[in-house]
Amino acid sequence: MASVNYALKEISCKIVYYGPGMCGKTTNLQYIHQHTMSDKRGNMVSLATPGERTLFFDFLPLEASRIHGFRTKFQLYTVPGQVMYNSTRKLVLRGVDGLIFVCDSQWEKMRENFDSFRNLTDNLASYGYSLETTPYVVQYNKRDLPNIAPVEYLQYVINPRQVPNFEGIAIRGEGVFDALNAICSLVLANLSEKQKTGVA
Repeated sequence: MASVNYALKEISCKIVYYGPGMCGKTTNLQYIHQHTMSDKRGNMVSLATPGERTLFFDFLPLEASRIHGFRTKFQLYTVPGQVMYNSTRKLVLRGVDGLIFVCDSQWEKMRENFDSFRNLTDNLASYGYSLETTPYVVQYNKRDLPNIAPVEYLQYVINPRQVPNFEGIAIRGEGVFDALNAICSLVLANLSEKQKTGVA
């Protein structure tokens, strides 16, 4: 959950990029890091194999503008895509405030997308979280490839709740900041609502 430090007037929120292996989660963070002013971001930590699959997580503390006098920081993480690292996926999800589910648009990746989305709901449930109460958006990545499924089909399979969704080509930065800005706005709105009701 978001932490609010009243002494420092600082809000810290955790955003997690989730999705199957090689769908573009790390590419999203790399693009954000490369195209954010140095005084607004921290160092990115990446642990990967030679095949560029993230083994643990990427971490990018990103600072946004002030909200009601509070400095807002977003900590961005990715989870490993491989099923064998599910314990690490669960660990990264602990305390999550918002999610970006990155979907690989290629037809042959539909089963992996679906399995990863189902795995996300299961891992959230292990902490007592759910997608009904956790803000999230969907990014349909790799829209530049020739063998991609129509967005309408992806919506049917991955996004039955009709949350905000974005077509993306992360390697070129298309849709990257759109998805990030959307989830940051949803997280802050959710935090504000919780504070009003006394939940946070």
